[in-house]
Amino acid sequence: MILYGLMALVLIVLALLWAGGLYFFKTAIRRTPKTFLVDNPNLMPEPDNEMISSASDLKWLDTQRAEKITIQSHDGLNLHGTWLRSITGSDQTVILAHGYSGRGREMAGFARFYAEKHGFNILMPDDRGHGQSEGNIIGFGWLDRKDYVQWTHWVLEKVGIQGDIMLHGISMGGATVLMTGGETLPIQVKAIVSDCAYTSVEDELTFQLKQLYRLPAFPFIPVTSLISKWKAGYSFREASALKQLVKVNVPVLFIHGEADTFVPTEMVYRLYEACPTDKELLTIPGAGHGTAFQVDRTRYEAALESFMKRNLLSSALHDL
Repeated sequence: MILYGLMALVLIVLALLWAGGLYFFKTAIRRTPKTFLVDNPNLMPEPDNEMISSASDLKWLDTQRAEKITIQSHDGLNLHGTWLRSITGSDQTVILAHGYSGRGREMAGFARFYAEKHGFNILMPDDRGHGQSEGNIIGFGWLDRKDYVQWTHWVLEKVGIQGDIMLHGISMGGATVLMTGGETLPIQVKAIVSDCAYTSVEDELTFQLKQLYRLPAFPFIPVTSLISKWKAGYSFREASALKQLVKVNVPVLFIHGEADTFVPTEMVYRLYEACPTDKELLTIPGAGHGTAFQVDRTRYEAALESFMKRNLLSSALHDL
């Protein structure tokens, strides 16, 4: 009887862990309303919040002659994006990667900088499971990395093979561009800007589990990761910007807010140390998650200017 009782207890515990894992999977990975983001000062604001792009930046974007574009992912999803053609006819392009639960539109401030000051072409995709793109699963950058490789090829088909491409992402987008950088990319991809990226999905969700629920990583993260591998096609441990960095072969500019309590600032130092290529690091005092550009736009833009002058074709760098 004691043995049966112990077996029943073990089964109950396993069932509870599995149920907890399914709940956490639905909360973090499924395309569902992210109510835990609302009114939480530690987390990135909702899309169109002025902490990410100012009202004037969003208004600027609305006045542009944007082209709505679609590609099909390797696994059959229709992925949508916004294309802003250079007003100067430049061949230089920046692909902007948005954050968790966001959409390409939230990158309006960066788009305006690259378009107005340097005449770049701008591509702002909606990631799978976000915005107008299809998909019920959030890829946390890992699934998205292959999509961004496809976007780079789309750009080359659009503008030709003679121009440079730069990847610039924020939050999940910052991790996405690092993960993308570890893939085989066209030689036209010359540089990466990663703003407030996490080291890995495992590290970030472990941190959030403690922040939001005061729960330990074990056994919840391994169980949820197993469910993610089953239902989403990736485990939390394999979805690692840190590991992908080993394969990156272009210069990287790392940026992070020193007051970030969503993706801890210490993560950027680990990413920076792991990067084997030419690299630069900018931290912004007083900036929370995803707000470095708005908190100190002058230093942010100066860092971008310096980084681009060293790593992109000089012909692309001119004030309009």
